Amino acid sequence: MQHVFYADGNSTKISWLIDTNGKLSSQQREHAQLYYDKVSDIQSKFIALHVGLFWAIGTFIIKNKDSVEIILDQKEMFDHLSSNKTIDDEFIKKRTGFINQLINQRKLEIKYTLDTEERNLAKIK
Repeated sequence: MQHVFYADGNSTKISWLIDTNGKLSSQQREHAQLYYDKVSDIQSKFIALHVGLFWAIGTFIIKNKDSVEIILDQKEMFDHLSSNKTIDDEFIKKRTGFINQLINQRKLEIKYTLDTEERNLAKIK
C-alpha cells in the first residue's frame, strides 16, 4: 500500500494527515504538557512526524512493508532525514532515532520529499 504523509507542528499543537489512495486520515492535538510552549516549531514537526507515524501504524492505516512518501516543508528537516545530515539539536536526534526505529521495525519503504509550507495539507491554522 502507498501513503502520502504530511505533518506540522508549532509550540502548542501537532497535526498530521495521511492520504491513502484518496482516503484522508488526519489528527490534530495539543502538545502534551511536557512539551506545550517549550519546543521550537521544527522540534514540534519532528514530534508530529513521530507521533503521526506511530498513530498510523497503531490504527492499521500503515502496515508492514508499506510505502510512505513523507512530505516535509522545512529544508533542514529534509536534509537531516533524507541524507543523514547532522543536526546539533539533541531533542531532534532522539526523535529521529524513534522515527527510524518505527521505519526499520515495520520495514517501511520511505521517500522524503521537500515541498512548501503552503502546500502542507496538515498545516496548523
